[in-house]
Amino acid sequence: MTDPVSWLQIEKGWSVVTADGSGLGAIFEITGDENADIFDGLAIKSKRFAAAQYVPAEQVGEIVPGEVRLKITSAEAAALQPFTEPPPQEQILPEKAPLGPRVSNWLRGKR
Repeated sequence: MTDPVSWLQIEKGWSVVTADGSGLGAIFEITGDENADIFDGLAIKSKRFAAAQYVPAEQVGEIVPGEVRLKITSAEAAALQPFTEPPPQEQILPEKAPLGPRVSNWLRGKR
């Protein structure tokens, strides 16, 4: 038997298995904040679903290399919600020009 691993080691394509042993699909995306070690959930692609489905972290049971085992059954997995991309974590702002040229432009009436 393989030892469990951290959510940080999950990779796209790993198998996803329900609590009753049924294969559900494969990992499509892992969501969370690696820097703060906060696991949010998984997106799963499957032939059973038209679009990727979202599994919250609370429904993830054991994680072993190559496989993620869920706490929910196949029947409960039918009620999973479609996956939506999380909003960006960072906001990128444009850089300001150096102070000298800005003051010069301001004094000349250019803004």
